[in-house]
Amino acid sequence: MDIIRRIQEAVDATPALSRQALSRQVCEWLDWKGQNGRYKEMSCRVALLRLHRRKQIKLPEPRDKKALFNSGKSKEIAVDFPAVSGALADLGAIEVMLIESGDREHSFIWNSMMGKYHYLGSGPLCGAQIRYLIKSSKYGWLGGLSFSAAAWHVTSRDRWIGWSEEARRAHLHLVVCNSRFLIRSDVQVPHLASHILSRCVNRLDADWLKRYGYKPVLLETYVEQERFLGTCYRAANWQHVGATKGRGRQDRCRQYAVPVKDVYIYPLRPDARDILVEEICPGQQTQPGQWIPTDWSEEEFGRVELGDKRLTKRLMSIARDFYARPQAAIPQACRTRAKTKAAYRFFDHPEAQMDTLLSQHYTSTVNRCKAENIILAVQDTTSLNYSAHPAMEGIGPIGSSKEGAIGFLVHDTMAFNLEGTPLGLLDVQSWARNPDEFGKKHQRRNLPIEQKESYKWLKSYEKVNKAQQSCPETVFVSVGDREADIYELFQMATKKESLAKLLVRAEHDRMLKDGQGHLWEHLTGLEASGIQELSVPRQKHRPARIAKMEVRFAEVYLNPPVNQKHLQPVRIWAILASEIDAPADQASLEWMLLTTCPVHDFDQALEKLRWYALRWSIEVYHRTLKSGCKIEERQLGAVGRIEACLAVDMVVAWRIYHLAKLGREVPDVPCTVFFEDAQWKALVAYITKKPIPPKEPPTLREAIRMTASLGGFLGRKCDGEPGTKSLWLGLQRVDDLAAMWMLMMDFIHSTADPPPS
Repeated sequence: MDIIRRIQEAVDATPALSRQALSRQVCEWLDWKGQNGRYKEMSCRVALLRLHRRKQIKLPEPRDKKALFNSGKSKEIAVDFPAVSGALADLGAIEVMLIESGDREHSFIWNSMMGKYHYLGSGPLCGAQIRYLIKSSKYGWLGGLSFSAAAWHVTSRDRWIGWSEEARRAHLHLVVCNSRFLIRSDVQVPHLASHILSRCVNRLDADWLKRYGYKPVLLETYVEQERFLGTCYRAANWQHVGATKGRGRQDRCRQYAVPVKDVYIYPLRPDARDILVEEICPGQQTQPGQWIPTDWSEEEFGRVELGDKRLTKRLMSIARDFYARPQAAIPQACRTRAKTKAAYRFFDHPEAQMDTLLSQHYTSTVNRCKAENIILAVQDTTSLNYSAHPAMEGIGPIGSSKEGAIGFLVHDTMAFNLEGTPLGLLDVQSWARNPDEFGKKHQRRNLPIEQKESYKWLKSYEKVNKAQQSCPETVFVSVGDREADIYELFQMATKKESLAKLLVRAEHDRMLKDGQGHLWEHLTGLEASGIQELSVPRQKHRPARIAKMEVRFAEVYLNPPVNQKHLQPVRIWAILASEIDAPADQASLEWMLLTTCPVHDFDQALEKLRWYALRWSIEVYHRTLKSGCKIEERQLGAVGRIEACLAVDMVVAWRIYHLAKLGREVPDVPCTVFFEDAQWKALVAYITKKPIPPKEPPTLREAIRMTASLGGFLGRKCDGEPGTKSLWLGLQRVDDLAAMWMLMMDFIHSTADPPPS
């Protein structure tokens, strides 16, 4: 607070002080320098502006931006710009000239051209920046470029990179935006634009290193769809990764007033993505003894960085309300008009991004995983149907074209221990399909894996691998269904640097190396290593039965697909479990599993089959999310707001599921690990009809069964343990009982006779 007081004193003492001069003064006080040894004045100005908006300081009035940045529009152009046409070779020597800091002459030329010919004008440019002029030895100035700070959040770019919220905050400076590119409209020279782009790309990292002390690893740019086709960027090997949503940098009110732009990226080095996704190991962020959360909401959300501590407190309050009434609509869950309005404002806040909101939960999940020997990181995709809300912004087709359903998709990775208890989420991805590209599978087949929807499996595996690095004493196994039978995923999981294991159910009958034939043919030709009985539960049209499964396994080498001959064969273990003597009227069961975990005997094969059998647990989680938290009934108007709400609902759904499973895993621990004092006392008093609760709290199993009884669980011998549905129904009543209990206790204490003096 001393520095804030000092800043305000400086402003009050010198009313004419400019914001630029103030930022430099603050940098000098704090010795705030970048890697190049220069003061970080732009970062300081951003920080000062945030303090000003929070009303912690009052900055001087800003200078006229038009006078500073659009001088090219307001002044008479004093530079001659002759029209040019012809071939590239006719231009003579072409120079791409770096404009040095303090070079007023060339800055004026750059500003003049941008002011006259570029539809965005000459600025302002954001953050660190470099500008270039393009000059022909015959015709003079042809155009110019600028590179400046990258956009804070861009969904398509962030999805391509695959970075977490922490990694984005740590490495965003390594991404640089091509914020201006101009070839004058009266310069008609084919291939000039792509030629200039290639020249700039080759020199930018060295120029940036000289000016700022580090090299960027990725370039980005934005091409307005209604104005340009982006041909020169494609010709210069830039990669199209999607489009913006039309919000812009300053759209805090989500007005979507900016034109939609295509997003292009250009990696400056082959390992650009690896560098950008690298982060501080999640488990290292919360060391024992340094931070002790007061309740579950603080453990999962208390360290989320939203730029304002009040927003973090609001997030925890919303999470508590949603958990207390998981099936309620937002107004019903929040209970008061003020809290309801605050929740809607929160979900509409530009900082309320899904990855940001889940960042602390990811960290807490990794910390919980450290106590386990083996973690099954189960991946799965589910769709959220918003056909009942067709006016919602940002949704697309889901399911088949005949059904016509609309919504968006969510691909998540949940960590389970070997007892099936969910420990939390490790990764969540969400996206809406483009209606124009839906149903064109034959066109997508030839795209690189990074541009396919199936890349979600590889991104989630990378997150599991990061968690594995944080937990060297724990073995992480990434588990996927038949949709995860992707050759590039096997390639990634068998790299030397990949530590996490992989377990996938096979979908394709792949060709094996060295003429061994196809996968199924090779495994079925082997002698069975043993027979295992499997209890098959009853389904709608199938009675329960005991199935006898023959188990075979082998180490195999998979050949790459025909259209990917450049890839190398992968070494993997295959396990085939086939039912024998199946009933005549029932289809026989069969599982073919592929894993990077070594399988050398029958017991190890059975172990992998048991692991895969736990994959269904994530289906239970998705059912809890949809039916228990009613996420598909949220009415928030746009996908961005729904995603923010979804982040909270996903943690609430996990906690409900975690409670149900933990009651079976450790039934005898005191219920205070999950229930507050008022909750368990009110619950016991209501169930037992005794107004005075016991001195010792009930066990977790007892409290869970009492809670589930409020949701319809009967507790008969044949009922087993409560499921998530009866729990989420019961939890809504527990919170009301606890509120009434505290009210009655306050009343009793207030009316009690005072002790004699």
